[in-house]
Amino acid sequence: MKPWTVVLLAAVSLQAAAFDLQGHRGARGLAPENTLPAFERALAIGVHTLELDVAITQDGVLVISHDPRLNPDITRDAEGRFLTGPGPLIHQTSLAELQRYGLGRIKPGSRYAAQFAEQVPADGTRLPRLSDLFALVRRSGNDQVRFDIETKVFPLAPDDTLAPEPFALALIQAIREAGMAQRSSIQSFDWRTLQVVQREAPEINTVYLTAQQRWLDNLADGETGPSPWTAGLSLRQHGSVPRLVQAAGGRTWAAYFGDLDAAKVKEAQGLGMQVLAWTVNEPAQINRLLDWGVDGIISDRPDRVRTEMARRGMPLPAATPLR
Repeated sequence: MKPWTVVLLAAVSLQAAAFDLQGHRGARGLAPENTLPAFERALAIGVHTLELDVAITQDGVLVISHDPRLNPDITRDAEGRFLTGPGPLIHQTSLAELQRYGLGRIKPGSRYAAQFAEQVPADGTRLPRLSDLFALVRRSGNDQVRFDIETKVFPLAPDDTLAPEPFALALIQAIREAGMAQRSSIQSFDWRTLQVVQREAPEINTVYLTAQQRWLDNLADGETGPSPWTAGLSLRQHGSVPRLVQAAGGRTWAAYFGDLDAAKVKEAQGLGMQVLAWTVNEPAQINRLLDWGVDGIISDRPDRVRTEMARRGMPLPAATPLR
């Protein structure tokens, strides 16, 4: 084995062994979700990974948004009025038109506002491009922080976005052009996009998102076959979620924290996979997941996770506030 190969394998092994603190949508509990202020806040706190979601505009620009439409709970029009209903589909709207909307404040009185009472508004904030985030991180001087980028594709609503393959290919191209392939993962509940990434960009890690809840179950087999979310694979045939992810070629499993227990974490890790838990915000939840030995936590409050990591003597990622 050549010396450089040994060094590379050692680096990969070290990376796999490290705990991954991810700021969910930047740091949604503290700043407006998926905006540059939220990512700035996460960098200032100190995280290993910035978690985010992407959509693609009508004119082919990758933008950061959790929803395929502009969310009325966090979107104001050019006159500063909150939308009264769902906004336009992003993939049917140009970037220039989308930039007319403000995303820096939660609608007062909404359930969202009650959930994130400590979020600090950032008036004047607009929908960011993925390239804007990469530029922000470069300005911060942080050359270690990673990106966990979710493709928002919906098999039950195929007209809301681009199809899985062109969506995944556009994201791969943007990541490569930014020189961020080694620092990026692509995650999705719709595993069809992950299959494209594994085929076309093996240098980019894939993360298999799962939920088995009433509000979302992307693993449940239908009456006529596998779940439409799982790229033709069937949970029924593989017996457990870790084995299903392994069959899909996944090395990282990101599960809703309420679906996890210590035995599932141990099973997945025994199969050689990393286990991430989302979205873990309360101290008791954080402690329980750390006790189970998860490999990473995705949190709206990365500051709380970091506090518990420090208490346990775990290595902490560098904080890089922008000046």
